[in-house]
Amino acid sequence: MSSSPKPTSSEDIVAQKYDRCLADLLVKSGVGFSVGVVASVILFRRRAWPIALSTGFGAGAAYADCDRSFNPARIAGVRVVHESQTETK
Repeated sequence: MSSSPKPTSSEDIVAQKYDRCLADLLVKSGVGFSVGVVASVILFRRRAWPIALSTGFGAGAAYADCDRSFNPARIAGVRVVHESQTETK
């Protein structure tokens, strides 16, 4: 009995992308928060703005990565070619 791989449904692909985006958001915001806490304690006499700023930078980086994964045409220097265009060449 040969088992052929099942094609992945579009809902599963979108769910995987959302899962990756959420994990990326948590990791990058957490790293930004940690860097902000360290910078706040060491450099800025326990002010709150370095924590908010670095957490926002992490969340913004995660948002940009998520946007690129859902819309690859926005990546600079990338051209999306449809299958019909590649077959005619």
